[in-house]
Amino acid sequence: MGKVKWAVDASHSSIDFSIRHMMIAKVKGTFHTFEAAVEADPTDLTTANISVSVDLGSIDTRNKDRDAHLRSADFFDAENNTKMTFQSTKIIKTGDGEYDVIGDLSLHGVTKSETISVTFEGAGKDPWGNEKVGFSGHGSIKRSDFGLTYNAALETGGVLIADEVKISIEIEAVQQA
Repeated sequence: MGKVKWAVDASHSSIDFSIRHMMIAKVKGTFHTFEAAVEADPTDLTTANISVSVDLGSIDTRNKDRDAHLRSADFFDAENNTKMTFQSTKIIKTGDGEYDVIGDLSLHGVTKSETISVTFEGAGKDPWGNEKVGFSGHGSIKRSDFGLTYNAALETGGVLIADEVKISIEIEAVQQA
């Protein structure tokens, strides 16, 4: 197919996360507003250029008070740090349709190299003749690596909020003319 530009269809895509709470459960959330620029041959991502920008103010954990706290200076400080960005720097094929996408993740004023495992889910034409591709991805980051260290000790030992944040991404994109 060759390297072409793809526009992410946000209505069929998602950036979700989960984090352990009180050492016993998981809290899940999503970011509703994000943009991505992808230039890639979907059959060989190793030469792709991928950039993603997430609006931190669009966080949704299905709890308004918690979402407001996450936007506050205790966590994202979303008033001063409005975006989380990812820019691919290297992509390694790990199997058939499987890749490690390595890139610079910038969050809360800190930039670190992180790896997302990505699977090419397939390609096809929609009913209107548009060429579409699908990808899924997963990975994890330590929030402390980005200066997000707010926490509280539990009486029973341990902490209220885990350091590891698991990330899950589903992307559907349409080929640009």
